[in-house]
Amino acid sequence: LSTGAWFDPADPSDPDSLCVHGNPNVLTEDVGTSSLAQGCTGAHVLVQVEKYTGVLPPVRAHQPPVVAPR
Repeated sequence: LSTGAWFDPADPSDPDSLCVHGNPNVLTEDVGTSSLAQGCTGAHVLVQVEKYTGVLPPVRAHQPPVVAPR
C-alpha cells in the first residue's frame, strides 16, 4: 500500500470522516508495536473495499491552513 498522501479529512470534526487525499494511515491503529520498540504497525490491515459513487470532495491538502488571529 503506497503512502505519502497528506491527511485531508472531508469533515475535520468527524473522527470517521473520509480522507479525500487517500492517506492510508486512516486504516491503521495509532499504537506502537510494543512497549519497548514503539515502531509503527505498518500497512498491515484487512479492509473491505467498496466503490465510492458520491460526488468527490475537493482535495485541500496543498492549501495553506486557516490561521486564527492572535
